[in-house]
This record gives sequence, C-alpha cells and structure tokens, in this order.
Amino acid sequence: MTDALGLDAAAERSDAVLDRIGSAAVVDREVLETILTAVLSRGHVLLEDVPGTGKTVTARLLAEALGLEFSRIQFTPDLLPADITGSNVYNEHEGCFEFAAGPVFTNVVLADEINRAPPKTQAALLETMEERQVSVDGETHQLPDPFVVVATQNPIEQEGTFRLPEAQRDRFGVKTAIGYNDIDGELELLARRADRRTLAPSVDPAADAATVRAMRETAEAVRVDEDVRRYIVKLARATRDDDRAEVGVSPRGIQRTFEVARARAVLSGREYVTPDDVKRIAEPAMAHRIVLTTEAGVEGVDARAVVRDAMATVDVPGVAPEAGDVTTDGTEPGPEAEQQSTPDRSDDRQ
Repeated sequence: MTDALGLDAAAERSDAVLDRIGSAAVVDREVLETILTAVLSRGHVLLEDVPGTGKTVTARLLAEALGLEFSRIQFTPDLLPADITGSNVYNEHEGCFEFAAGPVFTNVVLADEINRAPPKTQAALLETMEERQVSVDGETHQLPDPFVVVATQNPIEQEGTFRLPEAQRDRFGVKTAIGYNDIDGELELLARRADRRTLAPSVDPAADAATVRAMRETAEAVRVDEDVRRYIVKLARATRDDDRAEVGVSPRGIQRTFEVARARAVLSGREYVTPDDVKRIAEPAMAHRIVLTTEAGVEGVDARAVVRDAMATVDVPGVAPEAGDVTTDGTEPGPEAEQQSTPDRSDDRQ
C-alpha cells in the first residue's frame, strides 16, 4: 500500500501542478482545480464544450504536469471496441495468440470527442473506468495505476454526435466546461503563442506516478463529519424529488461526491471537509448524473439548475473542527472555524 503524502506537501504539490498547467494554458483556475480533484479522488473527468476551447491541450498538459504516461484516442463513428481495449493477435512465429494492448493501457487516456462514436464503442470504456481492467476472450488484464480517463465531448446538439449512455455518464467523477476566455484571456493566448515556436505548449512535470498515488492516499485520510455526510445525501435526494428530474443523483453519485469533496479539502490544505467544499463541487460532481424529464428537456432546463435549487433548499450544517486539528500554518483553528464554512488556501491563491 502506498504511504500518504503529508497534508501540507499534498497541498503544495497540487499548487505546483496547477501552476504548471496554468503557465501553458489559459484556463480558469477553478476549472483546473475541479479536474485535479477528480484525479485525486480516483475519478474520471468529462469536459464538454464547443471545439477549439482547449479541451485536448488541457488534458495533455494535465498528464505532463503530473508526470504520467499519456495516450489519445480519437473517437469516430467507425471506431471499434477492440481499437480501444486491444485484442488477441495470432503470433505465427510462436504459433499462439497474444494479447496486443490497446491505447487504454496508460495512465491518462484522452477520449477525444467521445460522443462521436456509437454507444457500443463508448461502452468499451465502462469496465476500464470502473474496474481499472480490460477483459478480452475470458482473460483479465490490469491497467496501470494511476489510471484516469479525460473524455471530451461536443454539445449533443452538434451534428454527428451521440448521447453518452447514462451508465457511462455516472462513472465520471466530475463534468466541467472550459468555456471561452474573456478578451484579456484571449489576448494572453496570442501572447503565449507568439513566444513559442511549437503549435502545442508543453510543461515539465511537477509530480510522478508515485506522488499521485500518495496524494490520493492523503485524500482518503480526510475527515468527513456526520453532518457533512448527511448534507451530501440530502442534496442527492433533493435532486430525485425534483419534478424536472426523471432520474436524480444515484448512490454511486453520492459516493463520488463524497470522494471529490475530500480531494477538494486537500487542495485547500485541510484535513476535514466543510459544507463549502461540498457546495463548490456539487454541480460538477452531480449535475451530469441527472436525467431530465422530456418536458424539462423541451423547456431547455439545465441539470445544473436542479443541483443549484437543491443547494438552495437543503439546510447547510455548521461544522466545527475537532480539538487538536491544526491548520496548514501549524496553529489550532480559532472560534471563526466553528462557523458554517472555513477559509481555505485556494482563496489566497486568487
């Protein structure tokens, strides 16, 4: 079993990874933090946006900054499941079949434009995402550790796209969007392009596979009090009771939200989760799991609105750190820590 990294060291390493990505890609810091929380919580990332917003570049820079192996799979209508997972190939010299590993056998897999492939091919990723393994002709092959799928998709309204199966959407830890930059951001994009001679930016690693595994163990040790756990459950149940939702957040979604909230606390340099951690990750961790009713879809309802309304109706608990807890500067929390939320390191980085 991998030893956990110290809380301060994990928070500092997370900052370094985010800084490396931000030095090469003009992407909102909050989006990058959301993506990293998925990685630290052993989850997967779904990026939905129109073409040209930097989804592919961000995924590659994430792998480079984490010091992980990377492969890109371009999803197309004629892509077959075996093109992803691999297949048994006959070796004439040896006179037997041998397994030829597919591009999924790496640390970070970019499933580019995943919704341009038919559902059967999309489903080839289900076992890899949940079990971290591939089964071919009755044989099971383990994937590397860590293993992260970063899938990009274009809005479903675009021509030539297929809707992701509900079971697959539910296996993504978070779903987020990069969006268009403001005018200053796009000017910064041109300035960075003018300063380099290559089309694609790159960064030096700020971590490696062993460090990522250790940071994940740190997240596993983060405390989540009973009131905060109950808050997560009530939010999920509120989405199920919403008349606009045919299917609300699943039990798997509750667990993933719990895990992402712990990773959010690590980024903030805290050994316990606050309600604010849950509120910051609720939309990216829950909204993509909600199936809207036909009427809500016709009316253009956004699933994120269902999550926002749930947060508006569910009472937020007050959480006090236990005696002996210390902040990242080594001091015990003051009385203000007993309020509904606790200041975190991410506020200092803005």
